[in-house]
Amino acid sequence: MSAPQFLAKAAMNRLAARLGSGLADVAATLAALAQEAPARVQQELSLFWEEVAMEAERIENDRDTGAPASRGGAAEDPQERIDALRAKVAELSRRLDRMPAAPDGPPRSPGQP
Repeated sequence: MSAPQFLAKAAMNRLAARLGSGLADVAATLAALAQEAPARVQQELSLFWEEVAMEAERIENDRDTGAPASRGGAAEDPQERIDALRAKVAELSRRLDRMPAAPDGPPRSPGQP
């Protein structure tokens, strides 16, 4: 074989080796994802049902306090909407007052660094 043929064969061998190891890495990643998938699906499903329960509780609380279940209903009295908004503003104000102040800025929420 001539030098260019050796060079071409060597290049082909190295490409095949790199592609082979790349494919092995991809296969390993896919296998790991396949093993994690059931747990991930279960976690997402649990989170979904938790959100559904919280939304049901919110709807029930809205009903119990007389707030409309559907936001912006046309049959709602404007004064009732104003009163509901004032109540929400008052609640948010109480929450902000309970938050510790940052050393050099506005209050932080409990989850903020």
